[in-house]
Amino acid sequence: MKVDNLVINNTIKSFEGMNEMTADVKQALEQRINLREYPGDRPVVISQSVVMRMCLLAGLADKTPRTSEEVSNISVQLTSSPYSSTFFTKQNIGQLVEALMKMRYHDVDADWKTPAVVSRVIAHEILRGRDLLMKEGGIDDWLRFSPLKGGGGVNDIPVLNLCVGNYGDGMPANLDINSRAIANTQILVAGTTGSGKSNLLAVLLHEMRTASSDTHYPVNFLLFDYKGEFSDPNNALWLSLFDTDSSAILNPMERPLPFTPFKDFSDRPVNELNLYSTTMATALLSIASGAKVSANMDNRLSTAIVNAYKATHMKPITFKMIFDHYNHLLPEKKQGDMDSVKSVLNQLVNNNIFADEDKIDLLHTCNIINLGRFEKDGIIAKAIVYFVISKLNNIYEQLPVQAMNDERVEIRHFTIIDEAHYMLSFENKPLQNLIAVGRNKGMSIILATQNMADFKVRSIDFYANAQYPLIMRQQQQSDGVLRDLFGVSGSQLQDLKQAITNLQKGELITRDNSLAELGLGASWKKIKVTHLI
Repeated sequence: MKVDNLVINNTIKSFEGMNEMTADVKQALEQRINLREYPGDRPVVISQSVVMRMCLLAGLADKTPRTSEEVSNISVQLTSSPYSSTFFTKQNIGQLVEALMKMRYHDVDADWKTPAVVSRVIAHEILRGRDLLMKEGGIDDWLRFSPLKGGGGVNDIPVLNLCVGNYGDGMPANLDINSRAIANTQILVAGTTGSGKSNLLAVLLHEMRTASSDTHYPVNFLLFDYKGEFSDPNNALWLSLFDTDSSAILNPMERPLPFTPFKDFSDRPVNELNLYSTTMATALLSIASGAKVSANMDNRLSTAIVNAYKATHMKPITFKMIFDHYNHLLPEKKQGDMDSVKSVLNQLVNNNIFADEDKIDLLHTCNIINLGRFEKDGIIAKAIVYFVISKLNNIYEQLPVQAMNDERVEIRHFTIIDEAHYMLSFENKPLQNLIAVGRNKGMSIILATQNMADFKVRSIDFYANAQYPLIMRQQQQSDGVLRDLFGVSGSQLQDLKQAITNLQKGELITRDNSLAELGLGASWKKIKVTHLI
């Protein structure tokens, strides 16, 4: 069969070990296009899809004759997953690949209608291109001519239909994140230690980054790594799964986070500052749970924040400035004493967890904040999460409305809070705002915790804002939570509880009302999550 029948579509499978096989090309490209020093900025990280596409086109550009024997001897191992949804559609590159394939293989007789054959040939051409690019001068020659350049409009908004695993019948289990048909994009994950929760988070990140990182609408992320496993140098290979590298890891134990958590009030009304100071004072006192604080101390703290801003002419302040202005408001004989407010501020000052100015753009970069060496329920860990989310709120307030087309909406950013129960135990206004308002600007969130009951708090209805509750193995179950999440009672509730009890590592239950609404089945489905890390 001649190659004239070739069609490039979403049946083309990727091959195992693609990241490792093309790692040298990725590294060489990044070294070639990056400068050696970055004052206040990060080096460019090239997405794996870009590297793979570059290798494919470089391979197909080679005029070496192809033979039937060469095709029959291709032995690369294919995965069960197709290439990302944009791999062949970006800049209509699929048409170019088809044309080049027909040119190079026009005399080769093979079963070109079989997706496995085409998949292996494409893998073979990627490896051919890798070898050509890694020859001396190969990358320089390629960079002089790149068919991957060009702009993109709203039709370039990627399809975020995240494949997290398979249903019991073997069908792919997808989470629709950005079609116009869904209400929101919030995800709740509940799973006890050893349930596979970290792997699920990695799968979600991998899917959203693979689908979007090389489009004009990349979905960036910020992960609060409470256990330190995503920040662990021994797990450095995980980062390539998210199209990023070790520069994404921020460790406040080693150096301040490269941005200020405080808002800039230049040219803003004074009443906005007054409201902000009250909210900020409440936050600082809430973070120090159990601290005894009088009304006078609360008011004094708000005044100190306002005075600090006045001293900077409404530019961002620091915790040290708040401490000094608070202390100045005390009677002189008490300025040497350490009250509850000064104790909290003193810890924040001494730990030096934030820079005095913005050195990175949180929205347009991927970041993993390593909290592994902080006490999870301590003041510093809470302060980091609270004030970083507050910073994200400040950013989305300045953003235009998310882009959209007839089918999809733009998702700009995901915030992932593992061990989220530590941030749900107090009035957390920034988190509430990010969940309730941020989605209108393309800002979304994944909250992961050990127990489903952790999401039942007074300050915000997490259930109403969650498009996808993903319930993994639990130590205990809450009938009330299950009723809220799945709308079940009676025998259906008991069946659901039994299904959760029977979950194995790497399995989850999620809401599915499609059959229940027709009276044809349960309101949930079980998913076997893809094993990734």
